[in-house]
Amino acid sequence: MPNTTKQALEAALKKVMLKKPLDKVTIQDITSECGISRMAFYYHFKDIYDLVEWTCLAEAARALEGRKTYATWQDGLSHIFEAVLANKAFILNAYRCISRESMEKFLFRLTYGLIRDVVEEKAAGTGLSEEDKAFISDFYKYSFAGLMLDWIKKGMQEDYRVLARQIGVLMQGSVTNAIENFRREESVQ
Repeated sequence: MPNTTKQALEAALKKVMLKKPLDKVTIQDITSECGISRMAFYYHFKDIYDLVEWTCLAEAARALEGRKTYATWQDGLSHIFEAVLANKAFILNAYRCISRESMEKFLFRLTYGLIRDVVEEKAAGTGLSEEDKAFISDFYKYSFAGLMLDWIKKGMQEDYRVLARQIGVLMQGSVTNAIENFRREESVQ
């Protein structure tokens, strides 16, 4: 049942944000829209921004489902862009009302999971340290999040498929190369 309640609150938030900016949305607006009590809201979320973050992460999880391997990560990235674009009004409203730091934090969480799974897959059996795998994952996380933030900031006008393809071209073999470079460096020391 809690998942159903969260989904109802998510849908209500999206609907309310089509009518007013996030910084003007109240918990009363959301709960009235979906017929759920304020108490139920607070059972699941500490505030509206917590609901916004959960909503974004839930969308991303749906977009990435089954797409977190080396062979499928580019498809996963495209699905993230599609999910963001499908919720354009919601995302742009949130982008205007949430601090850049909060938006970055969300995008970092989103992209780190995708990249870390790819790094883990490609580093299997190499003996690469956890610190080096985390560094490689962080490096690509910052790149992906920065590019997506720029795309959102520009109003999502650019064709995301072009951006995803460019990222794919840039990444082709680079994770494997980074792992090999770190592994080689560790063996020299």
